[in-house]
Amino acid sequence: MTEMTVGVGSGADEFADMVLNIGPQHPSTHGVLRLKLTLDGERITACEPVIGYMHRGAEKLFEVRDYRQILMLANRHDWLSAFCSELGVALAVERLMGIEVPERAVWLRTALAELNRVLNHLMFLGSYPLEIGAITPMFYAFREREALQAVFEEASGGRIHYMFNRIGGLKEEVPSGWTGRAREAIDQVRRRMPDLDDLIRRNEIFMARTRGIGVLSPETAAAYGVSGPVARASGMDFDLRRDDPYLAYGELDVPVVTRTAGDCHARFECMLDQVYVSLDLAQRCLEKVDTLSGPVNVRLPKVVKAPEGHTYAWTENPLGVNGYYLVSRGEKTPWRLKLRTASYANVQALSTLLVGCLVPDMVSILGSMFFVVGDIDK
Repeated sequence: MTEMTVGVGSGADEFADMVLNIGPQHPSTHGVLRLKLTLDGERITACEPVIGYMHRGAEKLFEVRDYRQILMLANRHDWLSAFCSELGVALAVERLMGIEVPERAVWLRTALAELNRVLNHLMFLGSYPLEIGAITPMFYAFREREALQAVFEEASGGRIHYMFNRIGGLKEEVPSGWTGRAREAIDQVRRRMPDLDDLIRRNEIFMARTRGIGVLSPETAAAYGVSGPVARASGMDFDLRRDDPYLAYGELDVPVVTRTAGDCHARFECMLDQVYVSLDLAQRCLEKVDTLSGPVNVRLPKVVKAPEGHTYAWTENPLGVNGYYLVSRGEKTPWRLKLRTASYANVQALSTLLVGCLVPDMVSILGSMFFVVGDIDK
């Protein structure tokens, strides 16, 4: 096949396929991702995602940080899901060490994980329409985010990197009256969500840009290991909170939001409807917290050492399934901690999903995959 790389003075044959680079600039692709597209006119005939521009070597750094310090590294690979990301590592270490976390901490963790899910989804619900020409939804999404960010900031002191999980529970008890204020914020967001919902869900222009575009079949999604809202929009009825419960999810009724169309609009709807579900789950968890007393963490020795062995923990992170394979040789640092991140698996599907699509639809499809590049490059 003859290829023509776009550029001045290339002198290429007018009948050759064109190779077009999308990225690696930040504004176009939710982070520093590069897509190498082969085009036939305006139609994409091949797509090669090129990753690694943000690689920080977190998995190797885990091996020279002790079990308290690794939470900081885990916190940062998906910066929109920081609480949930650090939670997964804490769960893996606790499982290997046989630590039983206090009940109050379990329910608080569950509530905060669901609030973090809402914060993650609101960012995409505002930014995705922005990428295809709708500016206003971003203002509504950030209004709701600010109400919940205030709740997180009061509890943890952080707005993005919360660092509130600890091995054995949480950093500290939440402030007096915090659960009541958190429930008020949830009620406020729930009342105002229809402003965002009514503005964009059935918007004619938005639907024209997303319905029937970028259809991902359930077979393809399963083959690539796609998970989370992207997979459920293709009809994959799988959610670890229901199917392999952790934290307090086993005591909750977790509705799983699915669609069957598998297109960009279905992916957006799954994420939008998940916000309502997560608000309800967080509300129920906080009501339970108010009935519990006791500590929110366990006392650990000055030097934490996990016993020799290995374990695997997985969580339903906001963007999909995250897995944590931890291997210990009895030292104060992990011998190996391998991450299976949702964004890494989901972005692989682009190599199939974009083939046959038009270049103008590429932005709609790319944005609808809901990935964070730090979660790909780790």
